[in-house]
Amino acid sequence: MLTPQSIDIEQDTSGWWALYTRHQHEKAVAEMLSAKGFEVFLPLYESIRRWKDRSKMLALPLFPCYVFVRGGLNRRLQVVSTPGIHMILSRGERIAIIPEAEIQAIQRAVEGPFRVEPHPFLKCGELVRVIRGSLEGVEGVLVRKKNLYRLVLSVDMMAQSVAVEIDATDVEPVMARGAAVFVINQVTGPVRFGESSLCSGRQITSI
Repeated sequence: MLTPQSIDIEQDTSGWWALYTRHQHEKAVAEMLSAKGFEVFLPLYESIRRWKDRSKMLALPLFPCYVFVRGGLNRRLQVVSTPGIHMILSRGERIAIIPEAEIQAIQRAVEGPFRVEPHPFLKCGELVRVIRGSLEGVEGVLVRKKNLYRLVLSVDMMAQSVAVEIDATDVEPVMARGAAVFVINQVTGPVRFGESSLCSGRQITSI
């Protein structure tokens, strides 16, 4: 855990970093930091919760107990003094900077028209790139559940993933040198990815 005194003040202060909050304090923390002038990102998804007598649509954090903040490390004392924050995600004595591409992919997923939800962390699988639509250019791992396809987007520093529904004909493999060609059949959809897997020997992941 980082303390304000142990933070390396020489590192880049312009990137995204993650705060680990107390349980169910994500929204309160995000609101307080926004009020202090910080750029905050709290990705949410919709989920139906059912009780015996009623059901309700709730907006829940995609990454439970995490809030993302961009820049502002020179004002870190204002951050760590905010009620509900447990710790800053770190690597040793340095704050863990989340790659911009990972944050942008999550932002585009939650702003898009397709359903997005938490997914077990997935490091290996068939790496693909979206070639059309609201997620054009985003890269992730393609998984299949029955006849539905999802694009899994990960934040590696946190070892957490989310999944967004996608049409498998809207993606292409991120090809490695010498990889086989991606084959699309207009009736059955994608029938083969070549050797563009993140881990040797893996094909499209079924869940």
